[in-house]
Amino acid sequence: MIESFLYSVIISGTPLLFATLGEILTEKSGHLNLGVEGLMLLGAVGGFGIGFVTANPILAIFGGALVGMLGALIYAFLTVSLRANQVVSGLALTIFGTGISSYVGTIFVGKKMPEVIINFFKPFKIPLLNKIPFIGNILFNQDFFIYLSYISAISLGIYLYNTRFGLNLIAVGENPSAADSTGINVTLYKYVHIAIGGALCGLGGAYLSIVEVPQWQDNITAGRGWIAIALVIFASWNPYKAMYAAYIFGGLNIIGFRMQNLNFSQNLLDMLPYIVTIIVLVGSSIKKSKNNAPPKGLSVPYFREER
Repeated sequence: MIESFLYSVIISGTPLLFATLGEILTEKSGHLNLGVEGLMLLGAVGGFGIGFVTANPILAIFGGALVGMLGALIYAFLTVSLRANQVVSGLALTIFGTGISSYVGTIFVGKKMPEVIINFFKPFKIPLLNKIPFIGNILFNQDFFIYLSYISAISLGIYLYNTRFGLNLIAVGENPSAADSTGINVTLYKYVHIAIGGALCGLGGAYLSIVEVPQWQDNITAGRGWIAIALVIFASWNPYKAMYAAYIFGGLNIIGFRMQNLNFSQNLLDMLPYIVTIIVLVGSSIKKSKNNAPPKGLSVPYFREER
């Protein structure tokens, strides 16, 4: 019973994990992108559309990531090059992504992913690792997309904390003027990492439409992008902590689903993840420490001429 529940938690938390990692990378560059929901929807419709047309699972993955990246580049152009307000630009991106996904998605209403893609993303065991007592079957009897999320989280952590480029990115987010004075191309770092962050958000949306719900549904993300933004704070901008943060909130979705048969109000169950999100935000604002502080340059436009 517990093993089955935890197995489902991993599945439910995967789109949140991708989106949270993408937003962590974006915020580490000093940009607050409130358009995560829109990026996830763009990735969802892009991945589903390309997968449906080509019947190629690899192209479906790249399609979701690419469309999310293109959406993020729009945001980057507005906030990096034009120095537009980051909050307003992010909200506009959410509205844009929601509208585009609804418009393009009308073509795919009632359509289902080709069987070749559904079969490609069926769970498969990783030899030896799946034999680990208890957690083996939970973590290592999953589908390709979930393994990709593990790799993404670990790789991002290594990149940020153990490579020169990652440390440069942290410097850009903390103090872009100081980073610029040492020869770091601040604009390039911002563009590249905002784009990669958008690709990760797109993958989160693509997982929903390609694997978890392999048919098109309007507004398929159902607010997960907003939860991902809160999870960045909950995870203290740390990719490793983002894993358990995403799975905790994925578990809340599973609990709500499994409590439907216990005569609880469905509206209350649907509200559960968002209620916890508010509690997390309040708790994080009260608890002040260097370990859970955002990058100092977050949301602050960088004018090189003022350096």
